[in-house]
Amino acid sequence: MTDRPTPVKCLVWDLDNTLWRGTLLEDGRVDLVEGVREVVLALDARGVLQSVASRNDHDLAWAKLEELGLAEYFVLPHINWGRKSDSVLAVAERLRFAQDTIAFVDDQPAERAEVASRAPAVRCYRAEDALSLPDRPEFSPAAVTADSRRRREMYQAGFRREAAQEAFTGPDAEFLRSLRLWMRIERADGERLSRVSELTLRTSQMNATGVYYSDADLRALVADPRHEVLVVGMGDRFGPHGAVGVVLLEVGAGYWHLKLLATSCRVVSFGAGGTVLAWLGDQAALAGVHLVADFRRTARNRVMEVAYRFAGYTGESCACLAAVAPAAVEGVERLHLVPARWQPPDTITLTAPPLAVERSAVG
Repeated sequence: MTDRPTPVKCLVWDLDNTLWRGTLLEDGRVDLVEGVREVVLALDARGVLQSVASRNDHDLAWAKLEELGLAEYFVLPHINWGRKSDSVLAVAERLRFAQDTIAFVDDQPAERAEVASRAPAVRCYRAEDALSLPDRPEFSPAAVTADSRRRREMYQAGFRREAAQEAFTGPDAEFLRSLRLWMRIERADGERLSRVSELTLRTSQMNATGVYYSDADLRALVADPRHEVLVVGMGDRFGPHGAVGVVLLEVGAGYWHLKLLATSCRVVSFGAGGTVLAWLGDQAALAGVHLVADFRRTARNRVMEVAYRFAGYTGESCACLAAVAPAAVEGVERLHLVPARWQPPDTITLTAPPLAVERSAVG
């Protein structure tokens, strides 16, 4: 396990004298700062989302971004006459990102100070530093995966999905059925390992322990016959969500040890975490073993705790707990489940390996 800087998930750009030279409403004609286009494309290719917080006329500024060929790279743009901090915080809330994963770049010290005063965890950068952002570690993920490269497109599809949900007038279950959701659980290998490592780093709300596993850590676990490293993918009629979850499971005699479950906050409303937990319980029931799960409370993973409790995990002691090695991370609790058989809901099509059949004999 390795400590890494908290990555920037979204960079929010000012426009006047930051993205482009000049003030649009005063100068009329503005040009991109030399090198900024390359920065936008580089960060997009790495999976860093980008947005806008600008005091400007929305229609004029957006038309200029379209003319410059950059409009498609910005999600949830806030171009208005309000406070920049309101815009930055609105982007973070809509994306469901922690404030310390948001960055803001602006040419005005007063604007940066205003954002910092109301959102102190947001990292603020000067406009003259914009060209160096791709060289900074917080903007440099350990690996760039296929999901990273299409992250913006997946979020944009997600916004269309949300709009469809808002327009839907029937019960929630009917809307889920209309999505034609699918989930695929597979053993991690190749590029999937890099995505799994990224998930353990980027996911905080739905991470059961808050522990980051490097690519090397994961490859060692994959090579160990007593461990399963599983990656969870999801999609629907709007397109793929990409890899949205990771499961690290140690197989022991009479018990399975769930060392980590992490799922993307983007699929919380679809019950991804609960579905994975229920499937694991079903596989363990078939194998005739108990489940022991690691959980460490953090400031942001309350939703994951609820998922574990709802799945039936308790803090009650059992003989299998004594067989599990002491936790390597301080504050880890051990939860216990006596598993039961389960049928997937009719709102999702699940494809998964027959884990119980293949692993029940491992001791």
